[in-house]
Amino acid sequence: MEENKNVEAFEGTEEVKAEAVVAENAEAAKEAPVAEAFDIGQSDNKSGKGMGWYVVHTYSGYENKVKANIEKAIENRHLENEILEVRVPMQDVVEVKNNAKRTVSKKLFPGYVLIHMDADNNDAWYVVRNTRGVTGFVGPGSKPVPLSDEEMRILNVGEGERKIHLDVKEGDTVSVISGVWQDTVGMVKRVDEGKQVVVINVDLFGRETPVEIAFADVRKV
Repeated sequence: MEENKNVEAFEGTEEVKAEAVVAENAEAAKEAPVAEAFDIGQSDNKSGKGMGWYVVHTYSGYENKVKANIEKAIENRHLENEILEVRVPMQDVVEVKNNAKRTVSKKLFPGYVLIHMDADNNDAWYVVRNTRGVTGFVGPGSKPVPLSDEEMRILNVGEGERKIHLDVKEGDTVSVISGVWQDTVGMVKRVDEGKQVVVINVDLFGRETPVEIAFADVRKV
């Protein structure tokens, strides 16, 4: 119990430090007119790759704030065609606390945000690079470098992302073949084609609890 308190205190301290650093940087770099920002070596910041999935590094704990701020900027600056999507990859993990299991969603890559954008577009580059909490693009010299086809496939984004057709319906029985619920067998309570998940009941905390399982992680029994 004491160890948990120490961890929580440490994490809280880290968030405060990150907040202070971001605030200091934001104060030092007041928002300048977009046109002026583009006069400063803009060509050196371009990848020459255009539209693709890019990765930006953020202060720890700022991933969701960065995502929200970029999405707001997209709306305000009408950049829907230049920045298509912003993601903070998450994963479900099972934690054991006080002899009880619980499933929690955690960031898959803390400190990183994935963005489907045209990194060679001045407006898009400026918005992302100057978003509060962003420290830079991932790449040599912070020059944006898009994810490779293999990296996109592993992360299940972009061209590597494909809709899966799962021939199951409510009432069917499925077996979980991978993930934290591997080897679990359950009855389908709901099928969500949009999210590409099925909902089944699992034994959690001594009672049946509904959980979402990705199409790719189940097979019909």
